[in-house]
Amino acid sequence: METQMTFKRYELKYILTKNQYVELKEIMQEYMCLDQFGKHTIRTIYLDTQDHRLIRHSIEKPTYKEKLRVRAYGDIQKEDDVFIELKKKYEGVVYKRRISVPQEQAVNYLENHVPLAQKNQITREIDYFIKYYEGLKPSMLLSYDREAFFGLEDVNFRMTFDQNVLSREDHLSLLEEVYGDELLPEDTVLLEVKTTYGLPSWLLHFFSSHQLYKTSFSKYGTAYKKVLFPKIQGGDLNV
Repeated sequence: METQMTFKRYELKYILTKNQYVELKEIMQEYMCLDQFGKHTIRTIYLDTQDHRLIRHSIEKPTYKEKLRVRAYGDIQKEDDVFIELKKKYEGVVYKRRISVPQEQAVNYLENHVPLAQKNQITREIDYFIKYYEGLKPSMLLSYDREAFFGLEDVNFRMTFDQNVLSREDHLSLLEEVYGDELLPEDTVLLEVKTTYGLPSWLLHFFSSHQLYKTSFSKYGTAYKKVLFPKIQGGDLNV
């Protein structure tokens, strides 16, 4: 499957128990297929200003919000490609645009301000974002184990299951081992449903029968409130 670089969709999140997760995966076998990454570990570094302007705005649940991050799928070396992603959300619709560059180049671009060789509409948007939010730097690393599925009839319909969601604010490198503070409640799984049009009847039936409702769980937002904000309040971090 060709790697997608631009997205426009709804992203709905649900917290499942481990038993619900197992049951749903059984049902999905008729409708979904595991994507090319299989089960893998994702590492994502979120960039923010010194005073955490982006995440503070985001957790206020505004009509419009945006974020910049760099993401690696699986274990990588410095010469392997990673994704620099600009993600925006307006009135519930998610718009994501990303580019793929070697990890070493991504670090030089985002931290040392070395211009990228490739120039296109997406890189110009990322350049503008970095210039607008002056002083951006790596703020938080999130890691988690993910299983991603796409629809057999609609490949743009996707479902992902995330477990072992960890956050840390030190050693912010995509090359490092995963460790950190656990963000999900014990014995739970985060389901994300990514759709352009709506939810299929079989999935709606599953949610209804288990009385499951969408949540506004944000990995970076949860990490900020659980880890960073208490340290700021306690004077452990300078802002």
